[in-house]
Amino acid sequence: MPTPPILISPSVLDSDLSRLASEVERIASADLVHLDIMDNHFVPNLTFGLPVVESLLEHTSMRADVHLMIEDPDTWAPAYAEAGAASVTFHAEASRAPVKLARELRAKGARAAVALRPATAVEPFLDLLPELDMVLVMTVEPGFGGQSFIDGVLPKIERTRAAIDALGADIWIQVDGGVSRATVGRAARAGANVFVAGSAVYRAEDPAAEIVALRDLATASWAE
Repeated sequence: MPTPPILISPSVLDSDLSRLASEVERIASADLVHLDIMDNHFVPNLTFGLPVVESLLEHTSMRADVHLMIEDPDTWAPAYAEAGAASVTFHAEASRAPVKLARELRAKGARAAVALRPATAVEPFLDLLPELDMVLVMTVEPGFGGQSFIDGVLPKIERTRAAIDALGADIWIQVDGGVSRATVGRAARAGANVFVAGSAVYRAEDPAAEIVALRDLATASWAE
């Protein structure tokens, strides 16, 4: 199997949201920008929604990696693909018809991804992998930045990577939560190749240098 791309997708959750376009410019060396959409129902936090994403995408050339932590992704997710998001992730626990939704996202030009909370098993979705472009394995409980990485999720990442490799498919595995220089290597060795880092990047003195460091550590861990 060819090595998947090692990608860093900083979350703007820890940025100054009053200056969102400028904050995205600070991470221009990243591969994607991770946009956390929370509705205060699926998770106990509220961020921003479709109008903000539409406006941001008019002012940046970065590829948007949209993560929907909302109750009704079946209704709302396609609009983010229409807005120009490169990737749209919906939660397995929230979608009523995940295959239908994934197909609709792909038809609208976005990569389709499913997210799993730490305690959600991946096995029910392994047969559906051909319908997906990415699996997001949450390494914290969704809702807030700055949480500690849950190492107990690493075996789930390993099982997901094994299933993808068995298919010979080009499907990415993303991790989100507690990703830092201290944890990115463990996640990469388990099989993740897309890394969401919020506080690690935006609280660094030099976000661009932090992105390079995380990418280099993940790449080196893949080579081990």
